[in-house]
Amino acid sequence: MSRTSVLALRLAGPLQSWGASSRFTRRTTESAPTKSGVVGLLASAAGIERGDDTGLAPLAALRFAVRIDQPGTRIRDFHTAHHGVTGASMPLSERFYLADAVFVAAVEGDDALLTSLYDALRAPAHLPYLGRRSCPPAEPVELGRYEDTRIEDVLASVPWQASGWYRRRHGTPQNLTVLRETTDDEPADSADVLRDQPVSFDAAHRRHALRTVVTTALPTPAPAGGGSPQGPHDPFAALDVLENESA
Repeated sequence: MSRTSVLALRLAGPLQSWGASSRFTRRTTESAPTKSGVVGLLASAAGIERGDDTGLAPLAALRFAVRIDQPGTRIRDFHTAHHGVTGASMPLSERFYLADAVFVAAVEGDDALLTSLYDALRAPAHLPYLGRRSCPPAEPVELGRYEDTRIEDVLASVPWQASGWYRRRHGTPQNLTVLRETTDDEPADSADVLRDQPVSFDAAHRRHALRTVVTTALPTPAPAGGGSPQGPHDPFAALDVLENESA
């Protein structure tokens, strides 16, 4: 029997966009990373081509969860584009993003597969992005690989990843929200259903299936870097001082 491990990712950047039901000129974003988006990130890092459904299948079979460490702010952008050949104007589109959000995503499955994905993230075949190519991560996304454990235990122990300025302004919440897939023996009565289970990323027949997701809460772990909410350098610190002086 193969060993089960968990691979944890830190998804943080100026902008993220995780669309699950975008249509035509309105491109929305979910409030947290989708399984399709994160599996796509891993597949890209591993060099799996879009049309390689066989290579995608083991990644899509991994159990997925995400912890919301810093919810971010939803913003809207009007996007203009021109045809690459004719130069004709394309329809104006409305695109939504999450600004200043931080998430901890995790996948659970075969240890050998997760080891190869962890190595791929450290030397990716293609650079990762947070839902869209215009949304690069602020730092390396891999947090670590955890052997002989489960998603629930990893998300309960990985340090809180919120930014220093966010922790100073909002304090430490009592709990963090977790969106995770149900287990095989877990009742799905209170679960939600999302169509973001990747089946194929082939541009000619991109397909997604349904999966069940349950929303839970867990106590906020100690923050990354210890108890201090401020790292070596915080460019927003001077603005906080000015706000306090004018209050």
